[in-house]
Amino acid sequence: MSVLSPVQIKEANAHLAAVHRRVTELERRLEAAERTVREQAERLMGKDRELQAAIRELTLRKEREMVDVQEKLQDCEGTVQRLQTVMKEKDSVIAQLRHRSQLLDKITRSRPLLDNLLSYMAEAERSQSIHISNLDSHPGYPDHHAHSLSGINGLINTSTNDRNFSVSEDDMEEPGQDDAIFGTTV
Repeated sequence: MSVLSPVQIKEANAHLAAVHRRVTELERRLEAAERTVREQAERLMGKDRELQAAIRELTLRKEREMVDVQEKLQDCEGTVQRLQTVMKEKDSVIAQLRHRSQLLDKITRSRPLLDNLLSYMAEAERSQSIHISNLDSHPGYPDHHAHSLSGINGLINTSTNDRNFSVSEDDMEEPGQDDAIFGTTV
C-alpha cells in the first residue's frame, strides 16, 4: 500500500469530521422527528380518548333520552286509552240521553191525545157515578145488579165481551209507535 500524504490525511480527517457532523445532525433531526411523531401520536391518542369519551357520553345521553321518550310515549298511550274510555262512556251517555230525548218528544207529541183521553175518562166516570146513584134511588131496579155494575172508584166493570170502546188509527199520532215507550223511566 502506498503511504498517504499529510494533506490527504488532513482532507480525509476533514471529510470524516464532516461526515460525523452530518451523521450527528441527522441523528439529532431523527430524534426531533421521532419526538414530534411521538408527541403527535400522543396528541392523537389523547384526542381519540376524548372523542371516545364524548361518543360514550353522547350514547349514554341518547339512551337516557330514548328511555325518557319511551316513558312519555307510554304515558301518552295510557292517557289516550283513558281518554278513549271516557269518550266511549260519554258516547254511551249521549246515546242514552238522545234516546230519552226522543221518548220525551214522543210523549210531548202524544200529550194532547192523552189529555183528551183523560178528560173523556173523567167525564165518563162522572156520568157513570151519577147514573149508578140514580139506579140506587129507583126502587124497582134490583140492588144486586147495580152493585155488580159499580167497581172501584165508581167505574163500571165491563166484561171482556163488551168492546164499545175503540181507538181508530186517526186518533193515534204515530201508528207504528214503539211499544218500548210504555213502562220506560225517562
